[in-house]
Amino acid sequence: MTRRAFVHRISASAPDDVSGIEAAIGAGRIDPKGVVAVLAKTEGNGLVNDFSRGHATLALSLLFRRHLPAQEAERICLVMSGGTEGGMAPHWLVFERAAGEGARVPALAIGHAHTPALPFEHLGRLAQVDQVAAGVRAAMADAGIDNQAHVHFVQVKCPLLVAQRIAEADRRGAVVATRDTLKSMGLSRAASALGAGVALGEIERLALSDSDIGANWTLWSGRASASAGIELLNHEIVVMGMSSAWSGTFAIDHAVMVDAIDVEPVRAALTRLGLGGAGQLAPEQRTQLVALLGKAEASHDGRLRGHRHTMLDDSDIAATRHARAFVCGALAGLVGHAEIYVSGGAEHQGPDGGGPVALIVDRASS
Repeated sequence: MTRRAFVHRISASAPDDVSGIEAAIGAGRIDPKGVVAVLAKTEGNGLVNDFSRGHATLALSLLFRRHLPAQEAERICLVMSGGTEGGMAPHWLVFERAAGEGARVPALAIGHAHTPALPFEHLGRLAQVDQVAAGVRAAMADAGIDNQAHVHFVQVKCPLLVAQRIAEADRRGAVVATRDTLKSMGLSRAASALGAGVALGEIERLALSDSDIGANWTLWSGRASASAGIELLNHEIVVMGMSSAWSGTFAIDHAVMVDAIDVEPVRAALTRLGLGGAGQLAPEQRTQLVALLGKAEASHDGRLRGHRHTMLDDSDIAATRHARAFVCGALAGLVGHAEIYVSGGAEHQGPDGGGPVALIVDRASS
């Protein structure tokens, strides 16, 4: 039996506003039994103490527990990305699977996986790389994708360190990679991205060392996106790709921005997906851009196309917050709206200062 995927983009008026998802379930547009993941942009600061992510996770957990047995609700990957600076609009992306209809065609395929809890001393080290790589392979198997080249985007939600977790490691005599909780976010994203790159064949595992993590910017994945949060202890992984074993009208492609204003690769991906030069639709077009996901990073040399930027020098606002707003603005100018999933902190996710972008379309929307 074939499978088919659906992606629903639903606006949110607050981190706990799940009314749009609830309405879609009530109207039969979403079957909660088929939901495998929810990605969201929530309006916190995106840093260690961004509790908007946990607030959103709780609201979603309660929603799905109203419709599913607890064990089934817990299998859904909940990837909350904090920070909607600038014009970025808070929203949910609900990923659903169902039995296929019609002939098999290359179509969007979705897989997911949960890893075990990560020991705190493994965060930011090769043990985390290996755990994420294994999780990505499991998610690929869940999607029925056996060719690494057919994967277009890997979304990882990873843990971070807080004072209590560091103290717990100390009590066991374990040594954590950093005692700076903010730096732990970057190290966790970095190790997760490298793990995805290893699983996708983009990075050679045997060549990696702990010292490369969060430091060697020549190593990067063009399809990995990692977001760190206080609200989990393990990794939740969502793999998106194309498979001829799936049917349906949804399709995905990806691009890599080499810097924060490099929208031309994204424009080219839109063209490949049938949207011409932009995400704007002509009246006769039936293909619709459903989701746009990207990473944002302030380049570590403090330059953008030869000019100085001050994102790294601002001690009031974290560089990740500047970068999210900037990249979202660049992409919004291309597609005509700002309900875009832009995650900050792109360590090893695309080249330094750039980042991967995924585009999901529905080829039969009216």
